[in-house]
Amino acid sequence: MNEFILILPTLIVLVGALVLMLLSMYEKISTKTNIVATSLFLVLALVFSLININSSYSVQAYEGFLHNVLTFDSFSNFFNTILILGTLLTVLIGESYFRNRDYFKGEFFSLILFALFGMMILTQSNELITAFIALEIASFAVYIMVGFNQDNSKRIEALFKYLVLGAFVGAFFLLGLVLVYGAVVSTSFADIKVYIDNASVNDLVLVYIGLTLILFTFLFKIAAFPFQSWLLDVYQGAPMIVTAFMASTFKISIFVFFLRLIIDTISPIFDFWDGLLTIVVLVTLVIGTWLAITQEKVKRMLAASSIVHTGYILMAFVALTYENTQIANIDVSYSIMFYLLAYMLAALGSFGLISQINSKSVIRITFSDFNGLAKQRPFYALMLTIFLLSLAGIPGTIGFIGKLYVFTETIKAGYILIAILAIIATIISIYYYFRLIAAMYFYDAKDECEIQNFNEKNISNYAVAFIAIATVIGGIGSAIIFFIPTLSIDTITNLTNIAIQSLFIK
Repeated sequence: MNEFILILPTLIVLVGALVLMLLSMYEKISTKTNIVATSLFLVLALVFSLININSSYSVQAYEGFLHNVLTFDSFSNFFNTILILGTLLTVLIGESYFRNRDYFKGEFFSLILFALFGMMILTQSNELITAFIALEIASFAVYIMVGFNQDNSKRIEALFKYLVLGAFVGAFFLLGLVLVYGAVVSTSFADIKVYIDNASVNDLVLVYIGLTLILFTFLFKIAAFPFQSWLLDVYQGAPMIVTAFMASTFKISIFVFFLRLIIDTISPIFDFWDGLLTIVVLVTLVIGTWLAITQEKVKRMLAASSIVHTGYILMAFVALTYENTQIANIDVSYSIMFYLLAYMLAALGSFGLISQINSKSVIRITFSDFNGLAKQRPFYALMLTIFLLSLAGIPGTIGFIGKLYVFTETIKAGYILIAILAIIATIISIYYYFRLIAAMYFYDAKDECEIQNFNEKNISNYAVAFIAIATVIGGIGSAIIFFIPTLSIDTITNLTNIAIQSLFIK
């Protein structure tokens, strides 16, 4: 029964996806009903994932059936909880957006649960074939969501661009998997680690090549250099709420899988990619910053800034190559995990809130379209300001704490140049984030952007407010907001430490 409880969140999400897929055959089912049904499955999965959130464990459940291809541990459960919560918040924030666009049928909500199912399996994967299948399940669901409105040419263009490039790069993962199997005669993480520990340098050639090809897939999925070119067009073409899901929840699952792969399996040889990753981080920060400051459309600016945040997270991955000790790996991994949580809140909040703003009023695209929003809708302006401050790393937000941890670990590892460039990129980011804040508060609104008959009492606003509260409390800790200890820095610290230490349970 204990093993069944461990796999129950994943099963609930899968069952939910199948049920919604079957219900999509009935045209009479309203969008509101689909949102409620999706939310119920997600809440149920979230409840069961929270049961063991404070426990440190690592279990190979149902070994006779699953053959050790999945690992159920505190690490995967921590991130599955975040992924479920991120998906739930995406659905709730998008409630108004969905209901005002009639092309969001039941199939869409089935797809978002299939994407979540693939991401959850990816975080639990204990071998490469399972990881590839899980990645493709999630990716193909996201591909379809990007182009879900077939009457919009931009959606279709974004879909095909993402699909063709994603399928092409996915072939690198398969080829890398084959090369690793050719050397190890297994795709299990445990077997690969044993081979690495006992093989000579010459015997590791195929492993190095295979893992490098898999690394290319990783860099593409997170839109790091040199695979960042697709991101702006795909994020711009996708429905706003899908962009929010991609920029936050989907990206986290990719980082989580590779963090497990590095710590669980290839940490003894990870320094082989030190030079390559250093160059990737430096160029990613430069290109992302340049793209962000040159954009006139808010959605493209946020998309470009996500490239910069990818560079920040990769900084900590580079720090993993410095000192291969358990204590060092735990500290660096903790900084990565905390930053992933901080970025998910800010990215989901900012993209999701803009979709909410655009759901019933005139579509706001450029910076000038947001002029005077603080006078028209002060609640929206305040919430968006909080998310932008967190993305910029301003003290008092969870984004500042996340940057502090990542920068500290990078400096401790001796990568001073990367840290300096990241600090410069952070300072520059204040310009393009505060540019939007200034537009909302210090400029008069355009006549054509006046908001009329806009209902502020909906579930989307409550979801936005929840994320904003978590963003602030995660930044100032329980010393001030002592009556809500569950969202404090100390609580997040304890949970992430429990999660990361489960990777070292043998």
